[in-house]
Amino acid sequence: MNNNVCIIVTGPTAVGKTALAIALAQHFNTSVISADSRQCYKELNIGVAKPSPEQLQLVKHYFINSHSIHQELNAAIFEQYALNAVLEIFQTNRVAIMVGGTGLYIKAFCEGLDEIPAIAEAIKETVRTRYEATGLEWLQNEVMEKDPDYYASGEIQNPQRLIRALEVKLSTGKSIRQFQEGGKQKRNFGIINIGLCLPRQGLYNRINQRVDEMMQQGLLTEVSSLHPYRRLNALQTVGYTELFDYLDQKITLDKAVESIKKNTRHYAKRQLTWFRRDESITWFDPIDLNQIIMHTEKLVQ
Repeated sequence: MNNNVCIIVTGPTAVGKTALAIALAQHFNTSVISADSRQCYKELNIGVAKPSPEQLQLVKHYFINSHSIHQELNAAIFEQYALNAVLEIFQTNRVAIMVGGTGLYIKAFCEGLDEIPAIAEAIKETVRTRYEATGLEWLQNEVMEKDPDYYASGEIQNPQRLIRALEVKLSTGKSIRQFQEGGKQKRNFGIINIGLCLPRQGLYNRINQRVDEMMQQGLLTEVSSLHPYRRLNALQTVGYTELFDYLDQKITLDKAVESIKKNTRHYAKRQLTWFRRDESITWFDPIDLNQIIMHTEKLVQ
């Protein structure tokens, strides 16, 4: 093990991870690698709470505006991207910062991923045909029943992820989480895990306020411009799918906004379920910046 260290900032959506990561990067005079499976897309801005142009100018960011919604992305692709990025940072600085709420991406970076066996075409065909005939609710119910481990912390608004989880369960008899939690790979750099958390009501208030601000900033206009691509996997995400339903005249705008708030709160709960299983994370209130800097400085030395 060399003396290089990556400080990872995790926690639920809207808790204040971006501001902390930038403060840490400025303190250690280094760069930030985003571990967010949606902020990497050039076409998505308001709805994914991407750092502002001003924030992006303060420190260099990797995996922000790095890909298009038309490109395939997954945890394995992120793992390779992030390992290349951290090596680049370590050429000039022994500390790197990673920040994000996509637990599987962070896990892939820290530990690698186990390879999932190939899925039989018959199973793929059965699951996709049934989904196309009966829709997302059927898919959610099937995964909730057959793979409750994934349902508790996975992206349950994302049909592609749900289909994958169901295919793996039907094909192998095992939860997809068992493959994602297999043998750990050793990295040749240290990892410091920082988690941010707030009391539940405080977090929910921040989420609701953030959604209102997104609407004021023009989220509906952004989503309208992406409507022709609404079937893409990159757009199967909270904040976009609800407004697509409004644009398709399935629900009212008020209902769409309320659904964004509710689904974001549920997503935050699943993120916390995922991260709280990781005993290596030290938890802080987001206002405890000085404490966090002292804690990281001690471990970096």
